[in-house]
Amino acid sequence: MKRIFPQFFRSSLSTASLATASLATASLATAFVLSSLASQGFAQAPAAPAAPAAAQAAAPKANPTTTPAPRNDQWWQNRHASMNKRVAEGKVDLLFIGDSITQGWEGAGKKVWEQRFAPRNAVNLGIGGDRTQHVLWRLENGNIAGIEPKLAVLMIGTNNSGSDSSEAIAEGVKAIVEKLKTSLPKTKILILAIFPRGATPDTPGRKVNEGANAIIAKLADGERVEFLDIGPKFLEADGTLSKEIMPDLLHLNEKSYGIWADAIEPQLTKVYGPLPEAPKP
Repeated sequence: MKRIFPQFFRSSLSTASLATASLATASLATAFVLSSLASQGFAQAPAAPAAPAAAQAAAPKANPTTTPAPRNDQWWQNRHASMNKRVAEGKVDLLFIGDSITQGWEGAGKKVWEQRFAPRNAVNLGIGGDRTQHVLWRLENGNIAGIEPKLAVLMIGTNNSGSDSSEAIAEGVKAIVEKLKTSLPKTKILILAIFPRGATPDTPGRKVNEGANAIIAKLADGERVEFLDIGPKFLEADGTLSKEIMPDLLHLNEKSYGIWADAIEPQLTKVYGPLPEAPKP
């Protein structure tokens, strides 16, 4: 029998040598090509640095109470436009800014308004359903353009109480106050605590508003900004709210608008002086 193993090994070694040589040749060719590309300006760009961890984190969610926002209802747009038209006419010495409770001076409170505030050139900037963000948008879009009232009375936030925390509501009120201070540098600001709502002291919305009021009170600066809580004047001794004062336990009637007017009269007298006595019949 012929011995074939040495020949097999010699053949295998020859094949391995050829493969090794081929790989070496390919490596040299690749290196040559890369070197040529680099010399012609085609070198591979360095990898972009990784974004900082802070940039990769999700951006904090904006607080809706401090983000100016309009409402799309046509009636709302129309009322906003009518306010801008009235303000553009001038002769604005007193502002009431707020929601439906403020707008109600044109309804249940109309008689009191005509007696107490119309003689002081007051303008009503209240729109039903408004939240702090809607008031902010209105102030930035014409409601206070070109005027220098002596006093602005602000009461806003109860419509936020169903969806926002006390802290968020207070931030919204603060943003409004800052806007007024900046845009109306000669105007004093009277912030009213958000009025009580609901029949009993443990009504959820009322508790949220009370929490906001505790924070809002700190906005008073002893100079231009004053805080006044007239809420207790609407309540019984045990803290309950009567439908004789607020028929739906939220909105006012003629009697409670009279309570409101009486409660802020000292502040108005300081700014405008006492109202002239009505002529006797």
